[in-house]
Amino acid sequence: MHHLTSKLMIYRNIDKNSILFRLSDIYRQFEAESYVKDDLIRDIYIEINRLLDISTHYGFDNNLWHNYLAFVLAMTENPFTRVSEKVGANNGTVNKFAKGDFSIFKQLFDFDFSKLENELAIDCFTVITNYKAVVKGEQIFNKSVSEKVQELSQAIEQSEDDIELYQVITGFYKTYGVGKLGLNKAFRISTDDKSGFLCPITMTSDMLLDDLVGYESQKKELIKNTEAFVEGYRANNVLLYGDAGTGKSASIKAILNQYYSQGLRMIEVYKHEFKELPKVIAAIKNRNYRFIIYMDDLSFEEFEIEYKYLKAVLEGGLEPKPENVLIYATSNRRHLIRETWSDRSDMSEDEMHRSDTIEEKLSLAERFGVTIGYYKPNREEYFNIVTNLARRHPEIKLSDEELRSEAGKWEMRHGGMSGRTAQQFIDSLLGPV
Repeated sequence: MHHLTSKLMIYRNIDKNSILFRLSDIYRQFEAESYVKDDLIRDIYIEINRLLDISTHYGFDNNLWHNYLAFVLAMTENPFTRVSEKVGANNGTVNKFAKGDFSIFKQLFDFDFSKLENELAIDCFTVITNYKAVVKGEQIFNKSVSEKVQELSQAIEQSEDDIELYQVITGFYKTYGVGKLGLNKAFRISTDDKSGFLCPITMTSDMLLDDLVGYESQKKELIKNTEAFVEGYRANNVLLYGDAGTGKSASIKAILNQYYSQGLRMIEVYKHEFKELPKVIAAIKNRNYRFIIYMDDLSFEEFEIEYKYLKAVLEGGLEPKPENVLIYATSNRRHLIRETWSDRSDMSEDEMHRSDTIEEKLSLAERFGVTIGYYKPNREEYFNIVTNLARRHPEIKLSDEELRSEAGKWEMRHGGMSGRTAQQFIDSLLGPV
């Protein structure tokens, strides 16, 4: 194994503490017969345990060794993989090195561990190459990455020659991208050094815009702007404002699901993290994806100055916001800042200063080129949402009249008419009797 990994060219930047290189070093000791048996077995079990941890996290199954190698290929970022995610197979000279590395990975796929197992009297490699994972709920592992990696693993297994192998791997990069930005949908800023600055959000809803009943004109405007963005045309920052529970956040999450396959990604940033916005943009500006920076429930109180960081990004500052980044925000306030708000540095009654403060307040909201209002439904719209949601569940047997009656009672006890209240009412009907 060591004689294979030592020949890698493009993929030499794989972490030397990775399972692949650690096992390679173990195999080098084994072949050189420069080891203490018990110590070598202990080191092998440490790497197998690490492999099982990754497999559990991503829900890998069957041949965990193959899944792991495919995972390494999918997650390794280097100049070649980043070019491949843009153009797929290409004709550069670097392809000679790439094909050589892919051939090495194929040999690693087919590596025979039997000699090692026989001499050390262990069977852990046989176990991990014929593994039956316990079926878990999708919340336990990152299903999105799991399915893609296992698809790549199976395609490599079935490839018949180096040409097909090259097409399979570069095709994967072009279809799904590379690394965590390529394979995941959504991210948040991380304080965990192990996760890197941007940490994948592995649990995302599968809601689409058609699942959101009503608000047709609002959805149409959101779609128009987002489609322009993912297709590489000029597009605007978007502010969705209006009443609570009307589907503002749900619409943005649905947009992510709808356009993820076209390269859309989302980064959720909270108000207390706004000072990190330049760092977020620096991390994503040169990648082959379109990023929406998502700010939920955005508003500013009198004592908060975080709006200044947002304003600097919206206005461009010295460095213009990259063309592959937009900001989508939701707020219950049309102008983001309460009407009673006043700048802490402006406690004077001087009229000119007051005018400047008001202007700064208004200019923040105006930086969102598209503003879309979401309002509480009237009674008929509310009942229409309830009825549409109920008819998606055949187990709900209530007639339209019964639904109207019960939904009316529900909203009076649970915060008034809204899409959220309607969904909560339906959830109550689907719960245990």
